[in-house]
Amino acid sequence: MKGEGKMVFKSKMKWVGLLGLVLSAISLFVHFLLARFTEGSVSEYHSSITVFPRRTIGESLNFSKTSPMYRRLWGPVRHLESLHPNANPRGHYADTGSDTSGFIFVRIQGGFHEIRNSICDVVVVARFLNATLVIPEIQSTTSSKGISSQFKSFAYLYNEDQFMAALSKDVKVVKTLPKNLKGLRRKKNIPIFKVPYSASPYYFKHHVLPILKKHLVVELVVSDGGCLQAILPPDLEEYQRLRCRVAFHALRFRQEVQELATKILHRLRAPGQPFIAFDPGMTREALAYHGCAELFQDVHTELIQHKRHWMIKRGIVKGKLSVNSAEQRLNGSCPLMPEEIGIVLRAYGYLWDTIIYVSGGEIFGGQRTLIPLRAMFENVVDRTSLSMPWELSRIYDREANLVDRNPGSPPMIEEEMKIEAWKTAGPRPRPLPPPPARPKSYNIEGWWGWVAESDNEPDSTVMELRTNAHKLLWEAIDYVICVEADVFIPGFDLDGKGHPNFASLVMGHRLYQSAASKTYRPDRKKVTKLLEEISDHLYHANHTWLMSVRKNLRKRLVDGLIEASARSKPLSFISHPVPECSCLRRDPAGRSINATTSAHASTSTSHSQVLAALGVVHYCPAWMENDLVLQSKDKENEETLDEDDSTSSGLFFRKNNGYHEGGNGDFSNKEDTQLEDQEELEGGER
Repeated sequence: MKGEGKMVFKSKMKWVGLLGLVLSAISLFVHFLLARFTEGSVSEYHSSITVFPRRTIGESLNFSKTSPMYRRLWGPVRHLESLHPNANPRGHYADTGSDTSGFIFVRIQGGFHEIRNSICDVVVVARFLNATLVIPEIQSTTSSKGISSQFKSFAYLYNEDQFMAALSKDVKVVKTLPKNLKGLRRKKNIPIFKVPYSASPYYFKHHVLPILKKHLVVELVVSDGGCLQAILPPDLEEYQRLRCRVAFHALRFRQEVQELATKILHRLRAPGQPFIAFDPGMTREALAYHGCAELFQDVHTELIQHKRHWMIKRGIVKGKLSVNSAEQRLNGSCPLMPEEIGIVLRAYGYLWDTIIYVSGGEIFGGQRTLIPLRAMFENVVDRTSLSMPWELSRIYDREANLVDRNPGSPPMIEEEMKIEAWKTAGPRPRPLPPPPARPKSYNIEGWWGWVAESDNEPDSTVMELRTNAHKLLWEAIDYVICVEADVFIPGFDLDGKGHPNFASLVMGHRLYQSAASKTYRPDRKKVTKLLEEISDHLYHANHTWLMSVRKNLRKRLVDGLIEASARSKPLSFISHPVPECSCLRRDPAGRSINATTSAHASTSTSHSQVLAALGVVHYCPAWMENDLVLQSKDKENEETLDEDDSTSSGLFFRKNNGYHEGGNGDFSNKEDTQLEDQEELEGGER
């Protein structure tokens, strides 16, 4: 009986185990179906995820939007509030006709900011030559292997239909060449011009136009970020406004990229607080070009010097290989490190829980360079922390499976000799054979082992080509977020050729779209000097030093803009589209907004000086004035308090609520408070 009972019990246990396995299999199958067919709902769920700690946001940021502190940190720049975007033609400007001189086919080479600059230039060239423009070919995507076949060249990044529709009255744009001309191009039987950087209108009129009329088609190869000089003669001012229409209206990213950027922007604003966008501008090319190798340590310095040597051999850099990086930094020729930007922002009054979005496709030195910034600000994020991996990969569409045929490097000659010697060695026992050489996987952003072995960098693998192509999409997302940010601050505004970079284009777009939005343009030379003054006690700055930083940064809101008109604009017009693409708004009485009351006479004088320095004299047309929302008398009175900030300042790193560092504590000493009020009033935006 006992034996039969044990058998029955074991049989029951087997059935229970089998039932458990079946239920587990069903559960796994259901989970697979949910993951496979509910991708859209996953997106909606992720959009509601709390990215930022709930306890931090709002605890120390307890001032209202009408407070002087809030206006100083996040409010508009009052001197620029009367500037309004206006890129419409102002004089006689005929629509594009049916008769053209021929077709212009363009191949554009370069990174994101170079492509954007070049597209604006080639549209102006097509209008200037009365030619039909074929949608430009973006070389960095078409030469990259493995990207989706759905998106080709221009359409990989921008919306073709929007581009053609927005420019329908300016220039005739077609997607492809006619069949007969397309065949000639395949046979390389059409004239090709490698257009020099910043060519003059004379070059196109006297060199390109005659060939265009003769052959009815020319091919332009554009590199270095532009093919037409930034500053045009006064009689060609309408072409400058055409540049603005291209850059700020016609160039829209394709729908998938725009939607993802909007989602990330929504997640950034989900806590209900403003945020800062920060572009480090720390690329290897820029550091090498400007001789900033010693800002880093160990292999990073060697990598920068290796790149500088490569630039010197190709004539990109005309200086010496060895450069005093410390001297370059003091002269303001090197990027501000993320740590330095963090110190400046904390000194200005931004709290430790401020949201900072870090943009940029590449930060040389990796994430470790951001560690000091993350230590000063808890909510430092980027596109990867605000999106799911599948959201980023989905904008690439279906891609070919890539197999790198040459994943590693061949063994060194010495290693081959060692292996051969081991094979021909005497009788056993013999020493163990040398270990096989570890294959090197070259990563363009990693630790390169070839620096000490070769003067030439290895060819890019197919995976690297694909990654480089995708950087255009990543920077497109960052571009949208930086333009829409409440505050923008760059670490550097020049690229690896000495031209305005990604950050410069962002600042130009913000200047056109909303001139009064806070866009800091730090004086790197002055900031470096201020940081050197307290290098021995960097995180324990005194009150006088804090006020010096605040005055400098606040002054640069306008002074940096005026300086850009002389420094950046001659290299890239769309990095500073004022005054050609802006106008002044008036109130209904016909007066300028800046001169509303006699009580603000001194302020009005300052405003007029700023606008005169920028060269803005054109008033907005009447139809724009209907959209003008006049400021109330109470609002005007409030704005006089913009610099009166007696409660906003605190010591640099002061403990708040016993567990974190704050920056908005009141001074206990009344005399210090009054002194700060006076200094804030004296250190206005202008």
